Amino acid sequence: MLQRVRAFVRRPRIQLSLTVLAGLLLFAFLIFPNILSRLNPVTFVRIPIEAAFVLVLLFALPPRPRRVTSLVIGVLLGWLVVEKCLDMGFFEELNRPFDPILDWVLFDDAFSFATDSYGRPAAVGAAAAVLLLVVSIMAVACWAVLRIGALAARHRRRSAITAGGVAVAWALTFSLGVSVYGAVPVAARSTATYAWDRAHQARAGLRDEANFAKEVADDAFATVPASQMLTALAGKDVIFTFVESYGRSAVEHPALAPLVGPVLDSGTAQLKAAGYAARSGWLTSPTFGGGSWLAHATFESGLWINNEKRYRNLVSTDRLTLTRAFHDKGHRTVSVMPGATRAWPEGAFYGYDQVWDSRNLGYNGPKFSWAPMPDQYTLKQLNTIEYKRPGRKPLMVEMPLVSSHTPWAPIPDYLPDWDQVGDGSGYHAMVANGTKPKALWAEPKKVRAEYGKSIRYSLTTLINWITRYGDDNLVMVFLGDHQPSPIAAGANASHDVPITIVAKDPKVLDRITGWGWADGLKPRSGTPVWPMNAFRDRFLTAFGTQAAAS
Repeated sequence: MLQRVRAFVRRPRIQLSLTVLAGLLLFAFLIFPNILSRLNPVTFVRIPIEAAFVLVLLFALPPRPRRVTSLVIGVLLGWLVVEKCLDMGFFEELNRPFDPILDWVLFDDAFSFATDSYGRPAAVGAAAAVLLLVVSIMAVACWAVLRIGALAARHRRRSAITAGGVAVAWALTFSLGVSVYGAVPVAARSTATYAWDRAHQARAGLRDEANFAKEVADDAFATVPASQMLTALAGKDVIFTFVESYGRSAVEHPALAPLVGPVLDSGTAQLKAAGYAARSGWLTSPTFGGGSWLAHATFESGLWINNEKRYRNLVSTDRLTLTRAFHDKGHRTVSVMPGATRAWPEGAFYGYDQVWDSRNLGYNGPKFSWAPMPDQYTLKQLNTIEYKRPGRKPLMVEMPLVSSHTPWAPIPDYLPDWDQVGDGSGYHAMVANGTKPKALWAEPKKVRAEYGKSIRYSLTTLINWITRYGDDNLVMVFLGDHQPSPIAAGANASHDVPITIVAKDPKVLDRITGWGWADGLKPRSGTPVWPMNAFRDRFLTAFGTQAAAS
């Protein structure tokens, strides 16, 4: 049987077909795009200049070096195709390309998302399929280059003519500016450019480590005495609340504004009736579609933390954080992290006296897909564990709310009677009857609306908690950590997120009059936009003594 297969493979027509296939694959690998929208037949109507160089290199080498070189080229081309596929996914979810040095940690989140959306068996199967695909791409690339290399060695003259023809055609189309469509030229050099950019990116990442050390040391507040810090917030309970994926698109996108806008408008009136006032602005997040911890670190430290390496370097320093400043001032500093499911050693860097997470918040209900508990439970439990405890010190709390975390299904129902929240066991029926992530993501057109509903739920819950349980000393700062993925935020969305300060004491908001923020819970389109790392210094300046501000 094996001899028959070998005989069949050796037939001239089969050999010719395999050679043509190898040539087509090599061409496709050289011209493969890294943006999903460009993965169409028109993209491949281009001339890769790298093809000429590969042909010349392969027919010019002796047999053994040629085989080694073919394998090296095959591995490199295969990896570049794999990385371009990763780029496609990252552009779709995070609005940026994949970073081959820093982004490996995000695959754990991707696996968790797949598990929450489709179940663990499906997630494991998907991971195995991805690994098999990667190995297959590398193997096919090596096979194609080896076969073309052997052909080039047998027909050196024809290979030289072919390489020259490719080079001439490329030069002509390049000089004439011939385009396939739009600004995409027929003369392609995308593989070489892409490889160079990735090498430069890795080199820049290494240089950034030294620059970052200087940024950490450059801190205007490092030597300011605690007696001069946060003096205008003495006796206040300050709660910094991150609303997961609450981005500018939620406020301004035509399909989302009708869902979220009424909550902000009615919330402004509701807070005013309860004696509160609010001011709102925009911050530019260092991340998009995910990586919430990078936004939290940026907000707290006053440094631009846009990748995992910067984050790891930051938490190994003694940089002053907002939490540490409140701690040194005498507040009880607390982190309430309903989305955390394991130990969080970075809490020591921030300066928390207590970290509450999903393991010790007392929740006995079901998960809402990724979210271990609904926001209304988290806020109700905040009363029990910290806010309503008698005889306590003033609080500083950082609390991410997670019900608006992707995949936005199922979404909890807001319970007007907060006593119904209980220990969370009453939420089982809500999860059983709610939309399943698998069903939602099977119809992508419905995803944006469900995202808007999740933001509506989180904001409704937060506003009602303030009016129901807040007192005269409450200062609530709530903001988004980042925009949602482009499927919800829309194409070409910015990195901006809303931020709002709510207080009953008018002296608090008087301190930020010069910021130019809009009245109420909804920032205007012309409201100033700050980078998120600017907030720490502006906040410490506004609420400290004049000496500290200077």
